[in-house]
Amino acid sequence: MTAPHIAVEDGPAIDLPAPKITERTITGAAGLPVLGGALLGVLAGFGALIAGGVQLSGGSKGVGIPLVVVGPLLVLGSLLVLCGLTVVSPGEARVVQLLGRYRGSIRAAGLTWLNPFTSRRRISTRIRNHETETTKVNDADGNPIEMAAVVVWQVEDTAMAVFEVDDYVDFVAIQTETAVRHIATSYPYDAHHEGQLSLRDGAEEIARKLSAEISARVASAGVRVIESRITRLAYAPEVAQVMLQRQQAGAVVAARRLIVEGAVGMVEEALDRLAERDVVELDEERKAAMVSNLLVVLCGDRGTQPVVNTGSLYQ
Repeated sequence: MTAPHIAVEDGPAIDLPAPKITERTITGAAGLPVLGGALLGVLAGFGALIAGGVQLSGGSKGVGIPLVVVGPLLVLGSLLVLCGLTVVSPGEARVVQLLGRYRGSIRAAGLTWLNPFTSRRRISTRIRNHETETTKVNDADGNPIEMAAVVVWQVEDTAMAVFEVDDYVDFVAIQTETAVRHIATSYPYDAHHEGQLSLRDGAEEIARKLSAEISARVASAGVRVIESRITRLAYAPEVAQVMLQRQQAGAVVAARRLIVEGAVGMVEEALDRLAERDVVELDEERKAAMVSNLLVVLCGDRGTQPVVNTGSLYQ
């Protein structure tokens, strides 16, 4: 089997080793009948041992000795059978090995009987959350930021989770942190032009890319990523104040641009209506003065002080 080649969007491809063992489901014998039979065997063994003792005390060695020998063997055999009983709870599976070889996985909940010489490792198949520590890393522009994420995951292949990695829980944690760092360094915190994907503005798209990368990294552990989200995103404390001022300056510039655009439209509309209704006739010089005054009034950030002209139009 060749090694899988998983491409990560906007990132290098991840070459994973080919899985040597994948899950196969097995079913054991029904546990309740075996439990009942083993308990009867234990009782029968003790009964035979007692009966053999009675026979030996009565001098009947021909019957007593076989009963004394068979009784303990029956008890030991029944106890050995009881060791094969396995309880599987909902939301978990058992990975079964016999003499070091993988025999299969049991997912059906209930009491099951297996070969008592097998080892049965419990693996949780419930949905889990993992939240990364707050990581300090540089974004695509080199600005230091703090970032953390939470990933929702579940074991999908129990055999791969047990045999392909040392500890699948630690593996998911480390690979999640690696993916968070890679995503953080691949995009800027703030977009510098329209249409650019950024960590702050493109939350949904960034979460989708993060889920895709984590899924690619933990696939070799038999883990399925359900969802991932960024839980913390902020500039590092040493640059937070400067970046806040930068954001505020950008917001002020954007607001001023909008005000100017609106003011120009209002001035154009005022001149057009004055000309249309023939309220007053203005030459180019007076139009320029009027435009200047209106723009000052409309674009100023403070209240204006009106000057009342009591003379003629031109004084």
